[in-house]
Amino acid sequence: MQVQNADLKADQKAELSVSIGQHSSAGLKQQNQDFHGSVASTGQTLVLKGTALALADGISSSDVSHIAAETAVKSFLTDFYCTSDAWSVKMAGTRVVSACNSWLHGQKKPGASDDRGHVCTFDALVFKGRLAHLFHVGDARIWRLSGETLEQLTTDHRVQLSASENYLGRALGLSNTLDIDYREIGLSSGDIFILTTDGVHEFVSPKEIASHIASAADLDAAARTIVAAALEKGSDDNLTIQIARIDHLPGREAISILDGADMLPPAPLLHIPSEFEGYQILRELHASHRSHIYLAYDAETDRNVALKVPSADLRGSADYLRRFAMEEWVARRLNSPHVLKAGQSSREPEKLYVVTEFVEGRTLRQWMNDTPQPDLETVRGILEQVVKGLRAFHRHGMLHQDLRPENIMICNDGVVKIIDFGSVLIEGVLEAVPGLDDTEILGTHQYAAPEYFLGYRGTELSDFFSLGVIAYEMLTGKLPYGDKVSRANTQKAQSALTYISAASLTQRVPDWVDGALARLVHIEPVKRYEALSEFLEDIRRPNAALRPDVKASFAERDPIRFWQVVSLSLAILVIVLLYQRMPA
Repeated sequence: MQVQNADLKADQKAELSVSIGQHSSAGLKQQNQDFHGSVASTGQTLVLKGTALALADGISSSDVSHIAAETAVKSFLTDFYCTSDAWSVKMAGTRVVSACNSWLHGQKKPGASDDRGHVCTFDALVFKGRLAHLFHVGDARIWRLSGETLEQLTTDHRVQLSASENYLGRALGLSNTLDIDYREIGLSSGDIFILTTDGVHEFVSPKEIASHIASAADLDAAARTIVAAALEKGSDDNLTIQIARIDHLPGREAISILDGADMLPPAPLLHIPSEFEGYQILRELHASHRSHIYLAYDAETDRNVALKVPSADLRGSADYLRRFAMEEWVARRLNSPHVLKAGQSSREPEKLYVVTEFVEGRTLRQWMNDTPQPDLETVRGILEQVVKGLRAFHRHGMLHQDLRPENIMICNDGVVKIIDFGSVLIEGVLEAVPGLDDTEILGTHQYAAPEYFLGYRGTELSDFFSLGVIAYEMLTGKLPYGDKVSRANTQKAQSALTYISAASLTQRVPDWVDGALARLVHIEPVKRYEALSEFLEDIRRPNAALRPDVKASFAERDPIRFWQVVSLSLAILVIVLLYQRMPA
């Protein structure tokens, strides 16, 4: 694969800049079973995906391992850039490598030995934002220049049987399952990373490699010199080396990742009726301190749409505007009947606003007000649809972070949709722009998971907690910990929180459903459900293993009866005291 020069000059203040040099040789062998390549992306792809290098070394005992090496490198450098922009590098890389491994292993003929199949070692290095991401399988190596020598960043996957006998313990194509070493490392300008196959590093010492890099005119020249040095020292294997130097890192401030959309001036508050950028504004649907939403007609698509403009109070906040611009970006990457869809207009906007489909119906909050005592089966049906929508976020490496009744719509046809993406955390974007979401808690506090109040970043389990609070409130009209979660900002305070049994509040909640709710809203994330499918199963069929973790006092569980008992006890005490004071 031809080298692509990664000397990116577009915007030295904002973009990552990497220089790459590489060289490969068959050496003394007739065929080069190594394969290598790199992709130096630009623009939005550079920010969201980064620059990637990869090399693979086919095993010498197989006459098809060169095909495996070429397939591994090409598939990684192609498929990695086809994965969702919302995915983290780790998620995208491991899925691509695992898929390639399955294909290579699937080429193995029945009865053939492992050393005759499509087997190769594999290493990849992805630079994104201010981080390097390493993927490693086998005995090729990834290094970092450290002073006058090299620091080895990977561990060889070789099994040593004796001083003279060893074998490759892990490789692509060797097994249907694959354990990939993954590591992320912070970057500094001037960092130099090196990838080598064993034909190089078994014959040229780390100090010599470092010396050649320091004295060479450029990185390509250094790569050729190091390969030549290995041959002079008796290397009898294929030889491949890649060298990458970090010339410039993006600033720690947030970077434009939306093709300039977040640099557009905010749309003004709109008049009714009026025309705005090709839309006929019909009426206002919703107004809050965060945004204004209007019903509009789009003549281009002959459809009514919802048009959302930034709040007048917050349009001076760069972080708010960036998250606002992200909403449509999120909507365009999700495809679920239970998630609000982006608008379809092809017109280029001149102002910052968001257009989505218009759905007729009511929010879950309004439904809860209209249906204060819903039956359990109806609640199950709503929750099952919300879970489907939430899965769409999580499969794309996104957290909603503001799941609440106001952000769930029940359409007139009964379809339930998650709306409002202003607080969504996107793993892939967070890697590109560290600190973008290191601000205040974005979700509504009474539905936010306890870990947010300890300063931790959320996980899928945090969205699970929010869903559990909603389920609990739908059934009881109350919150599982009252209003105390948002005030518990220490481990000690959170350990004192007590779950209020839903079964004690209403007879419509059986004990076994109460147990499922208690687990979903557990204060400790590790004690919640690992998958929402388990929760849905447990609210449909009794799970004998579940018992509500009820630590609430009698007063909290049943305050009326508590005070009745207290009053009766006091009355008895008064009678006893009066009787004792009576003269004999």
